[in-house]
Amino acid sequence: MTDETHTLHIKNMVCHRCIMAVDHALRALGLHPLSVELGIAVTAEEMTPELRLQVKEALEALEFELIDDRRLQTVQQMKDLIIAMVHHPTTLPIQTNLSDYLARTIGKDYGTLSKLFSEATGNTVEKYVIAQKIERAKELLTYGELTLNEIADRLGYSSTAYLSAQFKSVTGITPTQFKQQKEKRRKPLDEI
Repeated sequence: MTDETHTLHIKNMVCHRCIMAVDHALRALGLHPLSVELGIAVTAEEMTPELRLQVKEALEALEFELIDDRRLQTVQQMKDLIIAMVHHPTTLPIQTNLSDYLARTIGKDYGTLSKLFSEATGNTVEKYVIAQKIERAKELLTYGELTLNEIADRLGYSSTAYLSAQFKSVTGITPTQFKQQKEKRRKPLDEI
């Protein structure tokens, strides 16, 4: 059985490649990861201060960061759940009620979570979700495989007009203008 002495909370994990990189880094240190998910790794070994420092240095070399503050761990968990919901929809349908999902998954009242998120990031949960959805829309527009209507549907928008308005509000250009640009400017997920 594992507890917090076996658990690592990791910032900047945003995709499956991040999971593989963290798993590889832990194994390279001779550790035995029991699980590695977005934002959290659990090892068979207890994290002594010396071992934790080695892990911290190995992860920092890969541009990941250990999070020790419990409040920041909760914020990172919220971010990881939102990223998974928006960017990896096979994990969970995007139409899921976000506040209920976060409260149920984290085990805290949504009002408390929302306040904590805003205090820690200077942004609301809702604005963070919108930013993630717009980045996902940019990605899907870049691929050119889906229509704007299909993208709006995939991202849980009630209409393409609503997606287009929100897209322009965030980026300053319409989805069509974005698609026509030669250089598609996207933000790394860990910088949103």
